[in-house]
Amino acid sequence: MHTLIAAWHDAVNNRDLTAALATVTDPVEVSGPRGTHTITAEAFAGWIIGSGIRLRPLSTHPAGKATTVVEQEATWPGNADPQAAATPPTRVATVFTVGDGALSSIRRFDSLEAALSAARGGPGGG
Repeated sequence: MHTLIAAWHDAVNNRDLTAALATVTDPVEVSGPRGTHTITAEAFAGWIIGSGIRLRPLSTHPAGKATTVVEQEATWPGNADPQAAATPPTRVATVFTVGDGALSSIRRFDSLEAALSAARGGPGGG
């Protein structure tokens, strides 16, 4: 699972759409500030380009057989909106769930505590 999550980070940070598609199921569940959605792998690749996000992993927290929480430093240097691109580095945390040999759910939270709670089935968890 760690190798898959590392490959996902590399794909997102390098805007490598082919590699990104290889890391996720189709469809894939995603969530973040704009809510939770089930999207196609192609739409996920579009998000990589549109958001301009870079995510630097800071710490990893196994949360079950198929779930891992990763605390990250997020920046948006590739965002077309100059204000978004200038946003200072922000700590976030992502809950990754593996299914069918790929990432089936990628849920971003504003804090490590919120992500860990969700991964354990607390508020915002599934």
